[in-house]
Amino acid sequence: MQDKPNSEIIADASKTNWVDRYAPKAIHPYAKMARWDRPIGYWLLFWPCAISLALAAVARPAAGFNFYYLFLFFVGAVAMRGAGCTLNDIVDRNIDGKVERTRLRPIPSGRISVPQAFIFLAAQCLVGLAVLWQFNDFTKILGLSSIGLVIIYPFMKRITYWPQLFLGLAFNWGALMGWAAMFGELHYPAYYLYAGAILWTIAYDTIYALQDREDDALIGVKSTARLFGDYAQQICGLFYLGAAILWFLAADGAGAGPVYYWVMWGAPAILAWQILTLKPDQTPNCLIRFQSNYWVGLSFALALYIEYAI
Repeated sequence: MQDKPNSEIIADASKTNWVDRYAPKAIHPYAKMARWDRPIGYWLLFWPCAISLALAAVARPAAGFNFYYLFLFFVGAVAMRGAGCTLNDIVDRNIDGKVERTRLRPIPSGRISVPQAFIFLAAQCLVGLAVLWQFNDFTKILGLSSIGLVIIYPFMKRITYWPQLFLGLAFNWGALMGWAAMFGELHYPAYYLYAGAILWTIAYDTIYALQDREDDALIGVKSTARLFGDYAQQICGLFYLGAAILWFLAADGAGAGPVYYWVMWGAPAILAWQILTLKPDQTPNCLIRFQSNYWVGLSFALALYIEYAI
């Protein structure tokens, strides 16, 4: 199918993204279905993996920090985020066309058929499976056990006002995977990290969902953004506070020292800035604060890596 003109840019994609500027036009619809033009998604999937690897390195310095695993997790994050978005677009194809922000996605705009989307989904899953098979047996089983969460997530917005919880459960599985890759089993710091990351995701995805509240209400799609209503800003702040406490317990359990605590302040500072300056009724404001979570993940991962390296 012929691609649409570049002027038809999906609402929350950058107008100067690399897909529109450099990628061959033949792959534009697939790249946009996988959200390669919006890298924040795969970064938010990758950071829990990187943080978990760094947390394991702090807990067992003799084992070192495995940069090869870091690379594998990045490739896996890009592939599986794309697969998740493709599945979501297949499931939501009749909803996306009714929402202003999503009406130009490849399926509702007619640039990709549903069978083509399924083939693309399978290809991305094969890449993810190839990455997973590089790890130990425990990590392979752990990774495969997340499939159920990935499959049910797109349907949750029809069933519950807490789809963000199910996104958090699926999206942060890497918080367990990095630790499992290094230890071959799980210990409580990894569980604390995972729980904190779930709260983090509920809050940042609620901020993201604030952009769609009016359209979602009209078509009956549920979200925490709708559930929290006028108290979304305050409740997201509480979730961020809970995430910070659980991350403290994870780092403390792994044996992090003063270097970590000096460097780590960047992450909670960004979270506090998001809440204090959030304007729930202004779409650009919500999008910028959502995207700033890239720096939260980077700050957390760097703090743990510097603690390990020093």
